[in-house]
Amino acid sequence: MTQSPHSIRSILIVGGGTAGWMTAAALAHALREGCTVTLVESEEIGTVGVGEATIPPIRTFNQTLGIDERDFLRETKGSFKLGIEFVNWGRQGHRYFHPFGPYGRAFDIVDLHQYWLRAREEGETAPLDDHAMAWQIAKAGRFAPPSPDPRNVLSTFDYAYHFDAGLYAAFLRRYAEARGVVRVEGKIASVRQNGETGFVEGVTLEDARALDAELFIDCSGFRGLLIEGALKAGYQDWTHWLPCDRAVAMPCENVAPLTPYTRSTAQEAGWQWRIPLQHRTGNGYVYSSQFMSEDEAADKLTQRLDGKPLGDPRPLRFVTGRRNSFWTKNVVAIGLSSGFMEPLESTSIHLIQAGISKLLALFPDRSFDPLVIEEYNRIAVNEFERIRDFLILHYKLTERDDSELWRYCAAMDIPDTLATKIEHFRRHGRLVQRDNDLFGPPSWLAVHVGQFNLPQGTDPLAAYRGVDGREWLGKLRAAMQAAAQRLPSHEAAIAAAIGQPAGDHG
Repeated sequence: MTQSPHSIRSILIVGGGTAGWMTAAALAHALREGCTVTLVESEEIGTVGVGEATIPPIRTFNQTLGIDERDFLRETKGSFKLGIEFVNWGRQGHRYFHPFGPYGRAFDIVDLHQYWLRAREEGETAPLDDHAMAWQIAKAGRFAPPSPDPRNVLSTFDYAYHFDAGLYAAFLRRYAEARGVVRVEGKIASVRQNGETGFVEGVTLEDARALDAELFIDCSGFRGLLIEGALKAGYQDWTHWLPCDRAVAMPCENVAPLTPYTRSTAQEAGWQWRIPLQHRTGNGYVYSSQFMSEDEAADKLTQRLDGKPLGDPRPLRFVTGRRNSFWTKNVVAIGLSSGFMEPLESTSIHLIQAGISKLLALFPDRSFDPLVIEEYNRIAVNEFERIRDFLILHYKLTERDDSELWRYCAAMDIPDTLATKIEHFRRHGRLVQRDNDLFGPPSWLAVHVGQFNLPQGTDPLAAYRGVDGREWLGKLRAAMQAAAQRLPSHEAAIAAAIGQPAGDHG
């Protein structure tokens, strides 16, 4: 098809890392001819690169690019992820699981959890977790892809990955360069803008080389070299709702078994992540600088590792929030340059993916129609705010009062959009959805129940159904437990996927 004279003919991606190379790979796949894609980065500038846990949409991204799962796992030292275990969040000594996929399988017009709530009133002690196939598999330390047969209980879960973000960026770089993306090594010294419109026209490197383009993608990380440095988009600070503003990361040796899930453990001034990969376990302490020093956080993390440290503590600083505008003039911010969500629910890489998807769905021509830009920003704002509310939910729904952070979180004011959702569930156990909710009802249900926001009543409709929910739930749990035990161990599943022998085949 003949291109329009208004078609974009050149794109410059500023910055590499996960965001830059995911964007480059996706553009290389989508723009097969007629447009050059260049990426400029400097090996002297480090990337954050601790984002090792993902959520299920990453599989769609890889599949869209035609990436084979076996190659991906082999090249990124990846493992499988069925959800997140939360420890000490609602109360000290308590844990619950946020599964990927639903709880059970719909068997009535009334939601399954409503029958679980009614069974609980009748003396049932089985936790909600036990009705999620993802948790039954995860707690058994096993894994296999979901069954394609919807009648099989093994079809009722989803999965994502843990992987080395640096290796993933390198993997996508090879993919992108093989499809024509040109990488330029160098540091940007200045940004050139049109004197009348303010549009970015190009960048100049420290060695005086000039790189021009028509569309610019800012993947420069927290600095926001173009979106903030040049275009002054502005930033909304959400630290009053999400007070953690620091992290210290530190890998350690693996300690068996290799769990097919992420663990988040609430600590004195924040929380600690644990992410098992093939070759190491990723660890980090996300904390509030109001309540803990960097040295103390590093010491606490070092003391709490499962295995021998494989590096020194690496400090990170951030401000949770978002740009006022994600797309300004001819610059689109993707990744950390667009905003930051602390890694509690593994959304950082997803937000890169979401930015890329919106860009392709609303791809501009050289007119840069303000209507297109406005729609991109509207969707992006909604996505960020819905994720923000879900993260705040974890902090607000705590009964802990053993440290300053948790007392602050329990007492803090929250957005009205979140307060409404909490109240709907508190009264009737109903899960209210909003536009662009990344996390669906099962995710919200996991946190509400897991952190003791138990409803005062149940859905009145359940009383009219004549369903013995308690008996059905018992059969469901038994079927799930039996199905989980038939699957191979997580280690064996990884070994089979990457074509290596395993000592344990479950």
